Amino acid sequence: MGSKGKKIGILLILCSLLVVMAAVVLMNYNKLMDKGSNPAASNNTDSVSHQIIEADGKVHGADLSAFMKDSDFFDAEVPNRSSQTTYDEVDENGESVRSLTVLASSVERDIRVKIVDDRGDMVSGEEFSVEIADIGVYVDDDKDGVIMVSDIKPGEYEVSLNEQPGFKVPASPVNVRVKSIVTYTVIDDIDLFVHDESEVDILKEDTKEKKIDSEDEDDTQYTALLDMEKDERENAVKLGIDVSKWNGEIDWEVVKAEGVDFAIIRCGYRGSSSGWLIEDPYFYKNLTGAKKAGIKVGLYFFTQATNIVEAVEEASMVVSLLGDQEIDYPVYIDIEGAGGNGRADGLDPAARTAIANAFCRTIRNAGLDAGVYSSRYWYYNNLNVDEMDSPKIWLAEYRDTPLYTGRYDMWQYTSSGSVAGIEGRVDLNVSYLGIE
Repeated sequence: MGSKGKKIGILLILCSLLVVMAAVVLMNYNKLMDKGSNPAASNNTDSVSHQIIEADGKVHGADLSAFMKDSDFFDAEVPNRSSQTTYDEVDENGESVRSLTVLASSVERDIRVKIVDDRGDMVSGEEFSVEIADIGVYVDDDKDGVIMVSDIKPGEYEVSLNEQPGFKVPASPVNVRVKSIVTYTVIDDIDLFVHDESEVDILKEDTKEKKIDSEDEDDTQYTALLDMEKDERENAVKLGIDVSKWNGEIDWEVVKAEGVDFAIIRCGYRGSSSGWLIEDPYFYKNLTGAKKAGIKVGLYFFTQATNIVEAVEEASMVVSLLGDQEIDYPVYIDIEGAGGNGRADGLDPAARTAIANAFCRTIRNAGLDAGVYSSRYWYYNNLNVDEMDSPKIWLAEYRDTPLYTGRYDMWQYTSSGSVAGIEGRVDLNVSYLGIE
């Protein structure tokens, strides 16, 4: 066949294909139009109703949410066990029954029992009782979910929670090893012992006016930030304040502009009456506000510990509250009296010194610097300074020049200071710690 014949043959084949394609398109178009005009066809779930193919290929009038009605479109949901909520059980009467867990630990010759529910929350308001094998039964008289047993011989013990209406108690006892001596390390579960101020009688637990002895103040004290020469300020002498909830809302940016270099912030206290560990409600607000303003920060805790175990608890609370926040100044134990009515006000110097040492050792073992706050009179008469474990000394003495002859690293020179950004009186301090 010549080349001319081949070209004619190919042309005929292409024409035939075009005719077939046109016929197919025409048949499908008529079929689509018939369905659109047939009411019966509109009820057919396998067809698309009242749809027009537009020039861009989209279907006009399509139900774009139709897939939501298709039960087979989505994969069946698989429950995520990690996100499931734990629900209380119910008894034969349909009443809710909370499952309980007993936690037991020891610091030194004691057993500390915490009762928590299946969500990990402390259970309060119930008079639970536990039985310690070979010792006896102990009752949660104050109904706070904690039972403290002291003066226990070192060794292994089993602790069982007795039956309580409305609760499912553990079927088996828990084991606890009673330690023979305190190790001055942070108590892991101390946060379970920390209370909010809403749970206590503040007037009984937190004394606002803690005055130093009259011999430690006179009319020569300054009531403003010290007006130091430039070379003194550059010689590592810093000016600061110490604050707590009693100072209320603080404008930290204004305080910084006034020339305040550092702030020692109260994070908490032990109740003067109950002995509970209580967080200062302004702690985190003051901590974050001061740091944001560029003010160096330290902490203090007002103690009412009566023994070294309680001192370790207080130090542990400080470390727990601080978390991963960094501070520049030490953590101080405020070892003042509570007006004569505090649970620790009658301690002798030896006991106070042991408490101060236990607190400071625990703080240092947690990687922080530690110190003791007290007045000149208390350092002389209520503490054995020569037996203290080399803490930083924060002296309270309100006059133009301290009469205290011992070493001190920080000096609180008035409790009647005035600083813009703080309403009312504020404690003022000078630091010789050399913290830049």
